[in-house]
Amino acid sequence: MRALTLALTASLLVASHSAVAQSQLSIATGGTGGTYYPYGGGLAELIKKHVDGYDAVAEVTGASVENMGLVWRGDSDLALALADTVHQGATGTGDFEGRKLENIRAIASIYPNAVQIVTMADSDIDSLEDLEGKVVSVGAPGSGTELNARAILEANGISYDDFDPRRLNFNETADALRDGDIDAGFWSVGPPTSSILNLATTSDVRLIGLSDEEVAKAREDEPVFAPYELKAGLYEGMEEAVQTLGVPNVLIASSEMDEELAYQITKTLFEQTDELIAIHPAANDTTVEFSVNSTPIAFHPGALRYYEKVGAEVQDKQRP
Repeated sequence: MRALTLALTASLLVASHSAVAQSQLSIATGGTGGTYYPYGGGLAELIKKHVDGYDAVAEVTGASVENMGLVWRGDSDLALALADTVHQGATGTGDFEGRKLENIRAIASIYPNAVQIVTMADSDIDSLEDLEGKVVSVGAPGSGTELNARAILEANGISYDDFDPRRLNFNETADALRDGDIDAGFWSVGPPTSSILNLATTSDVRLIGLSDEEVAKAREDEPVFAPYELKAGLYEGMEEAVQTLGVPNVLIASSEMDEELAYQITKTLFEQTDELIAIHPAANDTTVEFSVNSTPIAFHPGALRYYEKVGAEVQDKQRP
């Protein structure tokens, strides 16, 4: 009996030591009502399951700008942030004017907020140019939607003076379209989004695509924009794919993160994606191709090693 007790005690000590030996990673996400928090929680589960020696937890935060500071200071190991915020932090511009965060590196671009321009099916709007003289919702004041809408329009020679702009949130835009109060509306959000889904089930709507030239002009002015295709069937009645632009959401880490750890996280992210998709459909866009096409800053050396191993075409600006 004494031998059994000693054996059990030894076993518990080993298990306890093993648990202590697990290093815990903090993943800065966003509010519980958005996509960052469930996505970050899913990533934490993947790390626990597939990266030996590491545990992880998703932390509720104020999202992109705050998350950049958390990684820069070493208070978080990983974080999610919009590509424009990541680019500004890495270059010391915009919200980070005069305070360049030199240790910020990318692990991957994981999914986009896609610009979606919606009109009614029977409208005569087929292009950006056709918005001139119309009543158009450009998104809530100061929102990411309005910033994206203005950037795309101005890059293509269209100003707010050329149409009647309305600053409405997503639900207000959908209601105004349905009621005939506006002719078109902009959304910048991860697709599919509930307000367009609901509108499309009660009304016949159509999404307005961007031409290759319009995409190129917008990307020239705003390098964080990435080409994105809204797939056929995304919304009811949407029979063909539509070309648009997306602003990627980027998983970042400090340049001080261990290279092998960064490699294993990147490998897990792309090789266990089905487990993430089961948690949130945004992970359908978590692909190597999307990441190398969209990431606006240098990859962490460990992440870069994974991309090179799988034969991805990494851009010069993405090399440390």
